[in-house]
Amino acid sequence: MAVLEILVYPDERLRQDSLPVESFDAALQQRIENLEDTRLAGPGAVGIAAPQVGWFERVLIIDVSGRKKTTSHGRLVLVNPEITEWDGYAMGREGCLSVPDYTGNVVRAERIHLDAFDAGGKPLGFDMEGFEARAIQHELDHLDGLLFLDRLVSRRQDLFRRKVYKES
Repeated sequence: MAVLEILVYPDERLRQDSLPVESFDAALQQRIENLEDTRLAGPGAVGIAAPQVGWFERVLIIDVSGRKKTTSHGRLVLVNPEITEWDGYAMGREGCLSVPDYTGNVVRAERIHLDAFDAGGKPLGFDMEGFEARAIQHELDHLDGLLFLDRLVSRRQDLFRRKVYKES
């Protein structure tokens, strides 16, 4: 497998919309494996979206199961994900592999319902809350050409220079 180069802000390709996956073939499986290798190579990355490596299809991977006291569905490979319901709002701190030097406070839905497909094309549905819901919303933004920087409440008060990445 391969660890791919992560696109870093202000790379304009990060602003590109991603297209739906139409073929669940061997090429898709290989790209997903490379995406996962790249996520695992990142410092403490709980999620990654295909556009972060210059692949503009609607695919993301998250795994928040390593976080203590976090409700989780485990490692998820999600193809053509879509939030169909959301409820409540909360502010939380986010970081991003594509914005390595900063973190920021972002308001997100507290609870969501997500529909997607797995890597083989099987339909999936999840009710998510808390950090897992936040991580999904963060990665879904990448599929629409958005970064957490676009969702900051205030660039002056809610953007913070990262001191150091924690190695996991």
